[in-house]
Amino acid sequence: MRNVSTALIAGLSVLALVVGCSSTEDGNAVPTPVSANEAPDDFAQVIASSNIDAERYVYPVADGDSDNDQNWVDLFMPKGDHPDGSVPMVILVHGGSWQSQIGADTFVTFARRLAERGLAVYNVEYRRLGSGGGYPQTFADVAAAIDYAPEIGRANPAINMDDAVVVGHSAGGQLAMWAGTRHKLDDDEVGAKPKYRPTSVVSLAGPLDMRTAVRMGDDRIVKALGGEPDEVPERYSSVDPIQNIDPQMPTIAMAGGDDHVVPPVVSRNYVEQAKKDGGDARFILLPDTTHVSIVDPAAPTFTRVLETISRAAHNAHTG
Repeated sequence: MRNVSTALIAGLSVLALVVGCSSTEDGNAVPTPVSANEAPDDFAQVIASSNIDAERYVYPVADGDSDNDQNWVDLFMPKGDHPDGSVPMVILVHGGSWQSQIGADTFVTFARRLAERGLAVYNVEYRRLGSGGGYPQTFADVAAAIDYAPEIGRANPAINMDDAVVVGHSAGGQLAMWAGTRHKLDDDEVGAKPKYRPTSVVSLAGPLDMRTAVRMGDDRIVKALGGEPDEVPERYSSVDPIQNIDPQMPTIAMAGGDDHVVPPVVSRNYVEQAKKDGGDARFILLPDTTHVSIVDPAAPTFTRVLETISRAAHNAHTG
């Protein structure tokens, strides 16, 4: 999906990649966004002409080897003054087979559309295969980005940080489900001991049963994890959503009826197992929807995707 605002992307891509800190009245440092002063005029025009604000933050990674071109998040907020803790939060994780050809810029329109529904949207970029990622780096980056969310919340007190819905498409759906259950990991596993836990997850065409997906011929998973399930079983057991279900984590798995990249059965398998485990899980099959069109703002079913995420976020916010 490339139907994003080219002006906004251009502006975001040229921001000076230097992050400073300001201080609250109690003296605690809070992150400040990357400066937009060096962005072209059309970036400012896009923001000024819309009803949302957008800022970029660079997050630190566990190994200390941050790539400022990839270790960042864009925060989209509805314009205006909002009471503290009043804006529900969505964490957005893009897909692309865990590979570098597709990045978070493809989700700018998606993020804007959600922000227009009164949501704070935290659009995550991370290192991928071909750009310094893969296992375990990609997973460590996503964990670090989510663990940085409370810092962004301190800088933006209007965001309700008590609840957050993490949403991912394709590989991002797997990463989102994994991110929602990192607290179940052993201390020596990648992403363990999370500093911040989302309260619900929405997967959009995610490979939520990775072993079954591999058996069905998905070699993208094999490349991402560095082997088949019988070759690196510990990696699959650590990151495969169906092997790490938390019945206390509400989940929604949406899939396209015409998806031939990640067949709907792998989402259905996850939901069926989660229900057997006593979890709150829903499977939503979207007819006439492909792997790409499920996140295409021009697709007829995209409104339902937005509504599902928005309801999940607002319901979490109201308790």
